[in-house]
Amino acid sequence: MNYAFSSLPSRGQLKWPNNAKVALIITANLEYWDLIKDTEKPYYAGGPAILPDSMPGNVPDFPNFTWREYGQRVGIWRLFNCFEKMGVPLSCTMNAKTALELPEIIDVVKKNNWELLAHNYEQGELLTNYAHDPEKEREVIKATLDVYELCMGKPALGWLSSSLRGTLNTCEIIAEKGLKFYCDLMNDDQPYMVDTNKGPIVSIPYSNEINDFTLMTRRSHTNDEFVDILKCELTELLSESEESGSGRMMNLGLHPHVAGRAYRMPAIREFLNFAKSQQGVWFATREEIANWYLENHEGHIV
Repeated sequence: MNYAFSSLPSRGQLKWPNNAKVALIITANLEYWDLIKDTEKPYYAGGPAILPDSMPGNVPDFPNFTWREYGQRVGIWRLFNCFEKMGVPLSCTMNAKTALELPEIIDVVKKNNWELLAHNYEQGELLTNYAHDPEKEREVIKATLDVYELCMGKPALGWLSSSLRGTLNTCEIIAEKGLKFYCDLMNDDQPYMVDTNKGPIVSIPYSNEINDFTLMTRRSHTNDEFVDILKCELTELLSESEESGSGRMMNLGLHPHVAGRAYRMPAIREFLNFAKSQQGVWFATREEIANWYLENHEGHIV
C-alpha cells in the first residue's frame, strides 16, 4: 500500500457532480460483538468500554456487552425511523455476524436501498491480530465478503476494518478481491487514490473526530455541543469549497448504542434539518463518490 503525501493547497480542483460543495456521508455502524472469546487475555470488544478494566475474554462482561446490545435491540430502530422519515440515506457498515445473527437489521437497509459496506467478520476480531499472518487475514476478509455476497446478492465494493485496525496488507487484499474503496485512513477531507500491487483503490476517509462515540462518549459533549460541532464542521467545509472552488467531504459516524439513545435523537434531527437547508450539500454514498472519483481523479493529486 502506498499513497502520495499531498497538501491541500497543492492539489487540482475537485468538482463534485451537480456543482455540489460538500459530499456528506452519514454512517450507521451495524456491528456484532461476541459475548465471550476463548482466551484469558483481555477482550477488546471493538471499541473502548463504557466501564473500565477489561475482563478476560472467557468471562462475560455484561455491562459492556449489553450496553452495545442496546443499540441492536433499540437504538438502531430509532435511527432507522429518523432517517426514513427525513428522507436522508444512510451509508451502513456491517459485520458479517450482524447479517448472520441479526438479519432483521439488514432487511431494513435492503428495503431502503441504502449503502452497505463490509466491516470485518466480528467487531471484536481485529485484523491487526494478523498483521504478521497475511494468509489468516485473507481468510477473515474472504469469509466476510462471502457472507456479504450471500446476504446482499452482490459482491461488496467497499471495506471498513473493525475499529479501523487494518494492516499493511489489508488494502492489497481487498483490491485483489475486486473492491473499489477503502475507508480506514482518516487523513483527509477529500478522496484520493491508494496504490497496491493489485491495482489502485480509492481511499474514502472515515472520521473518528466527527463521530458520536468520540464526541458524546469519550468527550462527554452535550446534545447542544454535539450539534454545534457538526454545524460548524459542515459550515466551514462549505465555505472552504466556495472560496477554493474545490469540493470537500464530511463523514459523520454513528453507533446505535450511542446516537440511538432517546435523548440524543433531537440532536440528530436538528443536524439533518440544518444540512438539508444548506445549498451545495450532497447526501452521498461512498460508492457514488468512489465511482465518480475513479472517472474524474486525473489532475487532482499528482
